[in-house]
Parts: sequence; C-alpha cells; structure tokens
Amino acid sequence: MRFRHPDGTTVHLAYCTNVHPAETLDGVVAQLRDHCEPVRRRLGRDRLGIGLWLARDAAQALITDPGSLRALRAEIDRRGLEVVTLNGFPYEGFGAAEVKYRVYQPDWTRPERLAHTTDLARLLAALLPDDVTEGSVSTLPLAWRTPFDSRAADTALAALTTLAERLDALEELTGKSIRIGLEPEPGCRVETTADAIAPLTAVSSPRIGVCVDTCHLATSFEDPHTALGALEAAGIPVVKTQLSAALHAEHPHLPEVRSALAAFAEPRFLHQTRTRTAAGLRGTDDLPEAVSGRALPDGAAWRSHFHVPLHAPPEPPLTSTLPVLTTTLSLLVGGPHPRTRHLEVETYTWQALPADRRPRNRARLADGIAAELTLARDLLTDLGLKELP
Repeated sequence: MRFRHPDGTTVHLAYCTNVHPAETLDGVVAQLRDHCEPVRRRLGRDRLGIGLWLARDAAQALITDPGSLRALRAEIDRRGLEVVTLNGFPYEGFGAAEVKYRVYQPDWTRPERLAHTTDLARLLAALLPDDVTEGSVSTLPLAWRTPFDSRAADTALAALTTLAERLDALEELTGKSIRIGLEPEPGCRVETTADAIAPLTAVSSPRIGVCVDTCHLATSFEDPHTALGALEAAGIPVVKTQLSAALHAEHPHLPEVRSALAAFAEPRFLHQTRTRTAAGLRGTDDLPEAVSGRALPDGAAWRSHFHVPLHAPPEPPLTSTLPVLTTTLSLLVGGPHPRTRHLEVETYTWQALPADRRPRNRARLADGIAAELTLARDLLTDLGLKELP
C-alpha cells in the first residue's frame, strides 16, 4: 500500500510474511497464493505491499538461479503484490516448534550473517518495483547479549562496515539504494535505540541505520520522543519501522493478572518481559520466568515482547501498547517530512496466541491481517497522508 505524504513523498505500508514462515522457494511462492493475495483482495486493493521473509535456503535458491528470481518477481506482480522491504532478522527455522534463542544465530560475528544479508540486498534490488529506487532490510541487533565481548563487537562492526561498502557498490551497479536497519530487541546486545547509537556511529554509513519496532520500543519502556530525538541528533537514519504492539499488564501483583499473562506463555518464541524500577529496567528472558515466581518486581507495570494483533488487544485485565505505536508513527510521518518511508506490520505470533484467540483457518488469518492493515491505514490517513491507488 502506498501513501502520499503532504510533502509529496511516497510512504510504503506492508505486512511481514514471517507470519507464514516458509523455508524453501516453493513455500514462498505458495504463501503469495495462499495468504498474501487473499489479504489484498479483502482490502479491495489492486496492489499490496509485503515484507518478504526469505530464509537462507530460499535466498540461496534465488541467488544461484537468476531464472527463479525472475519467476518470483513475475509471480509477485501477477498476484498484485510489491516488495520494497525484507525481514532479514531470522536466518532459518522460524517455523520450528521451538524458536526461542535460535533466532539470534548466526549473529553479526559470523560470516554467514554477512553473506546472507548481502544476498538479501542483491535480491531486493532485483525485486523492487520499476518505479522504486530504495529498499530496506531489517536485521538482528548485532547479537544476543551473551557471550559478547569487545573482540566480538569489533568483528560485528567490521562486518557491517564491509556490508556498507557492498551496498555502495550495489547501487553503482543497479541504481537501487538498499539500506539495512539494526532492529533493537530486549535481551540483545543492542536492546534499545539508545544502545544503537554508539555502534552505528562507529560504522558511520548512511546505508546502515535502525529499524524501529514499536513492540520492542514499548517493551523496554522507551519514550518515543526521547528515542527518536536521540537518533536524529546522532544522525542515525530510521531505515524502516515495524508497526507492532506489546502485551501490557498494569497490575502484575494481582493473581488474576498473573493468570491472564500465563495464558500467553508458550513454547515457540521468547517473550522477554520488563518492568521499571527506581534502579532502572529489570527483566526476564521469557514470560514463564516472570509469571511463575519472583524473578521480577511486581509493584509497577510489566510489558512482554509478545506481538499482539494491532486491532484486537487482549481482554482485561491486560491490554496492549498500541498508544506507543500511534505516538511513534505520528513522530515519524506526521511532521512536515517523513523520517522513514517504509512501514511494516509485523504480527508473527497469530498462531502463538492463547488457543481461544488463534485464527482457526487461513481465511480467519487473512481477515485478521487485513484488519491490522486497515487500522494502520486509518492511522496514516488521520495524519494527513493520502492513500494511493
């Protein structure tokens, strides 16, 4: 979906296909048919943006066979879809029964991460619509926090510097500008937007910036005004923004609140949980640790890294951090000029919701994704952006 900002800039809105994880190229083609096109039809759109997740095997198949890449682009066009952004955070196995810590491997200390991200940039340059010259790829924020010493930091920053040089060369070759955004996430080496400033200043390339995920921002209790202001002051670009909402519990000391939170504790993904104390942010790596004992102080609100559907917050006594999303979006695209042009709804946890809230079939899932995109569209038009055909 495309929108015209009052300054004349085009802002793109997509949804991320990691909600339909496919490891192979055949699986990617099937998800376009079975999921993405049905969402487009529900929205009554001739064209719908998707943020592709290409696992390692799918990306390798496309890189080694130019004919397959041309065929994928033709299929994207035929289904009324377009791609201006890729999710390069998960490397493989995102559809596994247990993902948890595996999603952070390989990290930016490993040559596989540099090679895969380079491949994704090359693929995106070939998949961009003819009238679009800029693409974005989100990636993990260096690594999980441990083990990660100064030597690991030097290795990761050297890899990002090499990547920036390759992106420069890619634009010279193709005329397409591809930018990479580190996606701060709780528990990682770069947990917050503030943590991103030092390493990105060291890399010092306009090709490498931040992907602001509003669920992660909220989970770490970052104030959007402060976070975005610091990035702007440091000259760090917001390459893309993932529109997502975290799980919020205002009174975690109450038994009924603990019980409601426990329903969201599930075995597939990590749900890092945070609270604010006088001494600073406290947290656990996963939701079960928080709800089952005294690992977290419960005198103030808790937030958990669980991407809840934008249009359907959990029932009381829980809620979502949608207000953080709306504030962040206003700061990013509600001003005289957009501070990012790529927006992506990223609710990948539909099938990890409590059983009574999960979509029972593909049709219900398509209905939910379309409802999320409708909410995002309405937020953008309320900010003065005009939806384009």
